[in-house]
Amino acid sequence: MAVPKKRTSTTKKRIRKNIWKRKGYEVALKGFSLAISLSTGNSKSFFVLQTKINK
Repeated sequence: MAVPKKRTSTTKKRIRKNIWKRKGYEVALKGFSLAISLSTGNSKSFFVLQTKINK
C-alpha cells in the first residue's frame, strides 16, 4: 500500500533552490567574463580571426 512521504521543510527547500540559483549565476558570470575578454582581445583560450576592413 502506498504511503505518503513526509513534507520537505521550507528551509530545506529554500537551501536547495538557492544552490540551484547560485550554479546558474556562476555559469552566467563565467560566460560574461569570457565575452568581455573576447571583446577586448585579452582572451587566451579562444582564437578569433581578425579581419581587416579597408577604408
